[in-house]
Amino acid sequence: MLDRRLHAFRPDLADISLKGRVEAERFVAGEAARITQPVVGLRPKPEAGSGIDTELLLGETVRVFDTAKGWSYVQADADGYVGYVEEACLTRNLTRPVTHHVVVPRTFAYPEAELRRPPVRAVSLGSKLCVTGEAETRGTRYLLLEDGTAVIAGHALPLGQWPTQDPIELAVRFLETPYLWGGRSGFGIDCSGLVQLCHQMTGRKPPRDSDMQRDGYGEEIGVDALRRGDLVFWKGHVGLMEDTETLLHASGHTMSVTRERFQDAVARIGYLYGPPTLCRRPA
Repeated sequence: MLDRRLHAFRPDLADISLKGRVEAERFVAGEAARITQPVVGLRPKPEAGSGIDTELLLGETVRVFDTAKGWSYVQADADGYVGYVEEACLTRNLTRPVTHHVVVPRTFAYPEAELRRPPVRAVSLGSKLCVTGEAETRGTRYLLLEDGTAVIAGHALPLGQWPTQDPIELAVRFLETPYLWGGRSGFGIDCSGLVQLCHQMTGRKPPRDSDMQRDGYGEEIGVDALRRGDLVFWKGHVGLMEDTETLLHASGHTMSVTRERFQDAVARIGYLYGPPTLCRRPA
């Protein structure tokens, strides 16, 4: 059985690339679309009350396989995750390409190049922007976006340029960010979302969920060899080593991204879930 998180298939339709591998009434190629809201929940069912598997960020692209009753069945281009998003959060108008991405945990979009104006929205690290120009007000530079809003120029970089090559530098900046099951943004994040987003923003392509990361993201190592940047996995949980003695992770215990002495985390988590199951060193 194919993993429904990474393969788009239902009894009535499936991704055309899965023809011959799954049974479905029809196969479709999918239509390109882009996320238009700051953060959008991707759900396993087309229901507002359904839990969130992960989140998609402003400007990220998807393929839409079906739309019905206000919900679109999509697959994210960045990591292949499949699920349902509200149709109103998508646009199929991709005339203008995204040019930049946000490289700070959170920032604001203002109605014009003026930080004294009330912001229109807040956007997260990793959000994609369509920049059409630049402006300066009282010495502060702004990037002008296709919808007429403006963001601080120092908070974004052109696509392909990264704020750092060290995911731990980014993870540290998330300290005290609220824990959110399925979260993947600067407003709320879960353990594997922290790993994925911080690695994505260094140019890597990590999978989304902790079991996917455990099963193949990086080289397996022993717990006695841990150093900065290594990943430690427990049953249903993952953290990043800040150094040989310190763990950074989005913790359901503190309900925030937290810094914890590694051996303390091993003892505390082990009480309920046992010892670490695996350690990996991402390339």
